[in-house]
Amino acid sequence: MSERILVTGGTGLLGRQVAVRLLAAGREVRVMSRRPRAAHDGGRYEWAIADLRSGRGVGEAVAGVDVIVHCATAFGRGAEVDVARTVVEAAQRADVPHLVYISIVGVDRVPLGYYRAKLAAERLIEHSGLPYTILRATQFHDLVRTMLAAAAKSPVMPVPDLSFQPVDVSEVATRLAELALGDPVAHAPDFAGPQVRAARELAGSYLRATGRRRPILPVRLPGMVFRAYRRGGNLAPEHAAGKITFEECLTRHADPTRVSYRGRLR
Repeated sequence: MSERILVTGGTGLLGRQVAVRLLAAGREVRVMSRRPRAAHDGGRYEWAIADLRSGRGVGEAVAGVDVIVHCATAFGRGAEVDVARTVVEAAQRADVPHLVYISIVGVDRVPLGYYRAKLAAERLIEHSGLPYTILRATQFHDLVRTMLAAAAKSPVMPVPDLSFQPVDVSEVATRLAELALGDPVAHAPDFAGPQVRAARELAGSYLRATGRRRPILPVRLPGMVFRAYRRGGNLAPEHAAGKITFEECLTRHADPTRVSYRGRLR
């Protein structure tokens, strides 16, 4: 019998690509969503309507699965940990043999509120008694594009004097699916993009790709969070496993100015 794998956040940027890869690997895939199945979905997946904030429907969604890939995220005070706790407790009751969680490179080094929440969720999973795998990835190209698109609306384009190591979401999805198909490994090696790049360099690439002309103004942002970024807390140059560069990502989009990323600085 084929493994049945539940993907939380399975309609999101990362989750839907993970689901596609698991389906291609011959697994039975169940997608968890707060909303009913879309008419254009085509019925390729099992569908579970559940709310990770309230817990409604989560027990039913988890029942009978062999692996949970937890891609859903939540913002707000304590929300990420609360959502992770809902998943963990449901997995414990259902005796799920493998929980896979996507986290962020630098959650233990950058004192950003959302990063601290992701680290707390990691700790919760580590002490859950469940077999688990945690993968930390660097910022997605899509997020960097969103940040630069917002900055480019100004006649002078302000960019932080920081470096990033953006990675393509498709490559993270492939790696996350591979981990879900294997045995639990606790903490998998970090997964980072192929290049460490200064934000001003990424801004220049974005402007060239969109045919815009803007003076780029490097800005030094104050505080502990940005000091940690300047020290490279968000980078993993020793784990540059991604192959797709930021420029290659831009060429895949017909209009790089039209971006949408429901997330925060990850």
